[in-house]
Amino acid sequence: MKTRIKELAKQYAPEFIAIRHHLHSHPELSFQEFETSLFIQQKLDEFGVRYTSGIAGTGIVATIEGKNPSSKTIALRADMDALPITEINDVPYKSQNTGVMHACGHDVHTTCVLGATRILQELSGEFEGTVKVLFQPGEEKHPGGASLMIKDGVLENPRPDAILGMHVQPTMEAGKLGFRAGQYMASADEIYITIKGKGGHAALPHLTVDTILVASHLVVSLQQVISRNNNPFSPSVLSICAFNGGNSTNVIPSEVKLMGTFRAMDETWRFKAHDIIKKQATELAHAMGAQIDIEILVGYPCLYNNEAVTAQARGLAEEYLGIDKVEDTEVRMGAEDFAFYSQIVPACFFRLGTGNIARGITSGVHTPTFDVDESAIEVGIGTMAYLATQF
Repeated sequence: MKTRIKELAKQYAPEFIAIRHHLHSHPELSFQEFETSLFIQQKLDEFGVRYTSGIAGTGIVATIEGKNPSSKTIALRADMDALPITEINDVPYKSQNTGVMHACGHDVHTTCVLGATRILQELSGEFEGTVKVLFQPGEEKHPGGASLMIKDGVLENPRPDAILGMHVQPTMEAGKLGFRAGQYMASADEIYITIKGKGGHAALPHLTVDTILVASHLVVSLQQVISRNNNPFSPSVLSICAFNGGNSTNVIPSEVKLMGTFRAMDETWRFKAHDIIKKQATELAHAMGAQIDIEILVGYPCLYNNEAVTAQARGLAEEYLGIDKVEDTEVRMGAEDFAFYSQIVPACFFRLGTGNIARGITSGVHTPTFDVDESAIEVGIGTMAYLATQF
């Protein structure tokens, strides 16, 4: 099986690199992946794969049944959406949609999982069980397409015994994979704060509530939420990323808006921190004479890689690629809505190396120069197919 999958991954790699070029050239924002979804459906039709579309809007669930289809079910997941970034790469497959770019590698994820789907369909008489393939919208936008796909029942009838997903890693050499068991990626919540007070002339601050000063104190104060309250052995991040208020050199504004993000690796601490943030911000603002509105939108949960599933996936990856091509990856404070799946089904989310220092392919995700060494596509296709057949 390993030899056969390697042969097919190598044979189909040029075709799927072309598919990646098409997807990269035609990126679509979260929950707007209409043409992307139609393109994937067209390919599934060509491959003879049965599927259901229109899930969570543009999502698709494909099903490949092997021998004894009820004996086990493995799910594979790919996200389809792009980011609101203007690409500046000078490549033939550069984004044709101004202001939208596949800067997080979702075009690669979709390509690799689509390639694995083709191989699995071709070899369906040679492996046991059923493979469910999820092509998911909206990973980059709250509330996350994964949560909506789950609400639409993608983890039922049948429920997978395990679910696998992957993400590009530009700091890892193409041809390698990275795994980490246990708590892997952080939760992500959005913070919105509005400071209100009587504005007025900057020369008469005693007649005003200085909302700029209140907001400034608040930004500094919130840094103590983690340093003075959180267990230092559990990573956590609170960043205020937007400070908006005023438009003049001599007018104290009546309103200042702050926006930020809170990340944690512990769900209990996560919600305790929400209470601390709200209490500390409210009492500081009131002590300085201001009013405050604060909202924390609960986003993606922590991503937990099931130890047994991850150990098995890593072992199979070493078997497929060689031990020297598989390495440990670090805990990440980034968030992923794949975490929603990991709360329900034993999961493994791993990294696909896509970097190439010699060729200058080193830009990080979410940047306008992000690209990948496309030799990684053959690796991604084959690994996903092999894991699905062997689990």
